[in-house]
Amino acid sequence: MKEKHGGEVVALCAGPARASQTIREALAKGADRAIHIEEENLHSFDTLGIAKLLAAAAKPEQPDLILTGLQSDDLGYGQTGVVLAEVLGLPHGTIIMAVEKTDSGIRVKRELEDGWFQQVEMPLPAVLTIQSGINKLRYATLMGIKKAKTKEIKRQTVAELSVSATPTAVIARIYAPQRSKHTQILEGNAREAAAKLVEKLKFEVRVI
Repeated sequence: MKEKHGGEVVALCAGPARASQTIREALAKGADRAIHIEEENLHSFDTLGIAKLLAAAAKPEQPDLILTGLQSDDLGYGQTGVVLAEVLGLPHGTIIMAVEKTDSGIRVKRELEDGWFQQVEMPLPAVLTIQSGINKLRYATLMGIKKAKTKEIKRQTVAELSVSATPTAVIARIYAPQRSKHTQILEGNAREAAAKLVEKLKFEVRVI
């Protein structure tokens, strides 16, 4: 998109010092500069906290388009990009498979269920959460790796961004649900038993 329409690409990452390697890879593959929010205890932030961190760093850049991943590899909530859009007050699209520039903004292709897709036109600026497989990742060329060493990485801290780590949501526990069997005899004649069965399937089991 940059090569076709111009502009610059800024890689934004919140993470510990070791995340700098990933940032360098982004720069080697074509990003112009980067912002690294250094935080060793990022696990103390919930989705809203992470979104506020990213928003605080991104807002001064006044971006036309923010691209995020669809979901993380650890918890896989799929929420950060959407909450980021809400914090910034921007329109957003999720599970994006294609992006096309238009005169009034962008047209995106969203993946739905069972092989269905949705075409949506959106204004800019906007936030998109990108589905894996939208494009093939570029390899970092030798020239790109060399250039990455001289590209700017702006480092910021949580204190500088004035974002609290106090979570609004906490995972109390993660557990497998208990399996149990329960047999119930429905009294009455066939018609009455069938009516009771339908009621239970409809209101208790909720399968009809």
